[in-house]
Amino acid sequence: MACCDLKAYTVSDVVFVNRLDPNVQIKIGNKFSYNVKYPTDSSSTVCRGELEVEVGDTSDDSKLKVKVVLVGIFAYDPNAKRELIHTESFKVMFPYARAMVTTITANAGIKPIILPNINIDDQDIYRIEGNKPQ
Repeated sequence: MACCDLKAYTVSDVVFVNRLDPNVQIKIGNKFSYNVKYPTDSSSTVCRGELEVEVGDTSDDSKLKVKVVLVGIFAYDPNAKRELIHTESFKVMFPYARAMVTTITANAGIKPIILPNINIDDQDIYRIEGNKPQ
């Protein structure tokens, strides 16, 4: 098994706002957030990844905004480093989010928004461990 395998995913939230006037030009910006939550039971090897993508007009997101939240369930190798599980599970989830944003915008009758590829290996990853209080 690779460090993690996608077992299932769902889209938990979609927001679409299109209040653009015809023939207006805007500057589009993207924001991404990805978190992996591990079970408190040490015998479980299933984790939950949540990817949130926001795309919109950088000057006024009340004019154009697309927000998609995907949740993936992954089986993972308990010997793999968590940073590796994080990056590899992101790489699996991102194409689904990218396709969702493109599909939503194309089906809305506007020029489809295609998210640029992201090289997560070049990104800083912050690891926060949740510990039970003593």
